[in-house]
Amino acid sequence: MSRSHSPVVQVVAIGIGAALFFVLGRFVAIPTPIPNTSISIQYAILAVLAVLYGPWVGLLVGLIGHLLIDVTGYGIWFSWELASGVFGLVVALLLLRHRIHDGEFSAATALRFVAAVAVAHAAAWLLIAPLGDVLIYSEPAGKVWAQGAVAFAANTITTAVLGTLILAVYARTRTRTGSLTVES
Repeated sequence: MSRSHSPVVQVVAIGIGAALFFVLGRFVAIPTPIPNTSISIQYAILAVLAVLYGPWVGLLVGLIGHLLIDVTGYGIWFSWELASGVFGLVVALLLLRHRIHDGEFSAATALRFVAAVAVAHAAAWLLIAPLGDVLIYSEPAGKVWAQGAVAFAANTITTAVLGTLILAVYARTRTRTGSLTVES
């Protein structure tokens, strides 16, 4: 089952998560041949925080973190900031029930995580970001769907690999439910 976290823990997770998202997105992004599109590892951190702390944390880490990247770089580009927030929200909603906090990260949970990542990245980069660019900013459709396709492919691979590794390591640090016995 998933765990409920206090609002204080969630606010701290949002602050730390947005800061990590910003630093990784601003300073560790790997450029691609497609303009204004990069291979981004910050989505692995966003996905992990969304799974561990819930939908609100996922949504706000993505929105705030991407807003910080854009404010210090390209300028505000709301369609992509919204896409990052929706990514975090969708991953969290698709993995509401899990036992990772209890030290369990089975192959089935890993597969659910990878599927959630693929669905969330598809919604973000193949729908929300390009559609928003066309409708809000009147960008050329071919350009923004090419950017979205590259972002979808690169982000899905990096998030699936890194996020799975991080969650597996995290689960191993947790005490498994029922693993302790009382000696008489």
